[in-house]
Amino acid sequence: MAKKESFAVIGLGQFGSAICKALVRAGQEVMAIDVNEAVVNDFADLVMRAVIADAQDEDAMRELDLGHFDHVYISIGKHVETSIMATLIAKDLGVKDVVCRAENRNHARVLERIGADMVVRPEHDLAERLVFSQLHPSVLDYVRISKNVTLAEIEVNNPAFFDKTLDEMDFRNRYHVNVILCVDKDDQINQLPQGSDRIHQHDKLTVIGPIEAVGELNDLLQKK
Repeated sequence: MAKKESFAVIGLGQFGSAICKALVRAGQEVMAIDVNEAVVNDFADLVMRAVIADAQDEDAMRELDLGHFDHVYISIGKHVETSIMATLIAKDLGVKDVVCRAENRNHARVLERIGADMVVRPEHDLAERLVFSQLHPSVLDYVRISKNVTLAEIEVNNPAFFDKTLDEMDFRNRYHVNVILCVDKDDQINQLPQGSDRIHQHDKLTVIGPIEAVGELNDLLQKK
């Protein structure tokens, strides 16, 4: 089980509800907040605490001790002004990690400017992930780090890479990515790969770099 931390989820729409349930399944302590009494009542028996409150009311958020939570999710995407005010209040109260759901690109930009630590656009992010997976089906898994950078796990199937060292392949200069992890066919993990370490067939390399470069490297590693 993951380390137990405290979470507050503001806004119990489709995204906020899913976040709450996922956190509870992970054994985390969750306070759920929404202005809709019926919605809050639905979560009363699920989370540590379910509260009817307006996220734009700074006094109410202070009384709930919001600033002492490890993480706060603000899932009020369709109510842009409320989302922005809730984010400002959370940061002013000292929340170190504020994750916000944005409705569109401009909303996301505003949230980032006012201090949100992470901004997600679920539909947009899912669409990009789906397209990337379809264009690069051999990528085992990937995580978007920023607008232009991704971290991906790629299996080595190209004989041109077999038994070569990382230094010989020079991933950084040739392919514009960094290899940060290597897992062999026996699932042995090399967390700090060195330049002298050799690459073998079916090794899984975790690389980080520009999205386009990662895609091109994946295509190359799949050639047989």
